[in-house]
Amino acid sequence: MPNLDDRADRMHGPWPRAAASAVLFRGEAVLLVQRDEPPAEGLWSLPGGAIEAGETAEDAARREVKEETGLFPHIEGLAGVYDVIDRDEAGTVVLHYVIASYFGRADDGEPRPAGDAREARFFALDRLKDLPMTDGTRHVVEAAWQLLAASADRTPP
Repeated sequence: MPNLDDRADRMHGPWPRAAASAVLFRGEAVLLVQRDEPPAEGLWSLPGGAIEAGETAEDAARREVKEETGLFPHIEGLAGVYDVIDRDEAGTVVLHYVIASYFGRADDGEPRPAGDAREARFFALDRLKDLPMTDGTRHVVEAAWQLLAASADRTPP
């Protein structure tokens, strides 16, 4: 699908961009990708990216998971909508994403990194505190785990 024309962004500054991500669990582990490009190069994050013109946010989340990990997600619902806003030293907004984050499972296959993912793997939830992650990722994972636990009528560890 083509991307919307963004010439206005270059002429008048950064506009919020629509993006989607997926928080996918396998047992008590979550799927993360290590970014291979700026601005989050080397950091662990959720598979995700920009929504293309004519694509729903949920479809974008599915596509990004497939592109970045080779896995087919089983989406169960919306975990939340989050803003990622980066500013330069002067306080000027240089990047703004509005991200619809979906949650679900990835029960089949092993992740294979592709696209802008340097690495893709499942991490036990209790190992997340030691990982260098993009801002907000831990919060989104925790919220999604609570929603998944509630939908499965079980209590998270």
